[in-house]
Amino acid sequence: MNIQIINGPNLNLLGVREKSIYGDSSFETYFVELQARYPNLTLTYYQSNVEGEIINKLHEIGFSYDGVVLNAGAYTHTSVAIADAIAAIKAPVIEVHISNVYKREEFRHHSMLAASCKGVIAGFGMDSYRLGIESLIVK
Repeated sequence: MNIQIINGPNLNLLGVREKSIYGDSSFETYFVELQARYPNLTLTYYQSNVEGEIINKLHEIGFSYDGVVLNAGAYTHTSVAIADAIAAIKAPVIEVHISNVYKREEFRHHSMLAASCKGVIAGFGMDSYRLGIESLIVK
């Protein structure tokens, strides 16, 4: 089973930025833990701060991968283009967030992507990614 994890803007700074919200671990460190936890899965990771590059990645893998775990960062709340890309591909997409976006600023309470996704997971720290993977592999 092939699962693509995609992180959007500013998530390359995990472990450095706003540690009280996002923790003190980099995603690269956590990704190694995910790979060890799921040795029978092919997990790949991609991060971009650029909306169009995220769309290109969804188009690239969206018909050949078994699922996508997507943390689109702030694009979650603004990107009709990413929502359209999710709707256009075959692979199911799980929207994930490290923080509980509903405990944060009002503008974070709405997702432009959720309606195009299989499901949404928020507020479990980095474990939100594991839960996203679990939701894709459970039959």
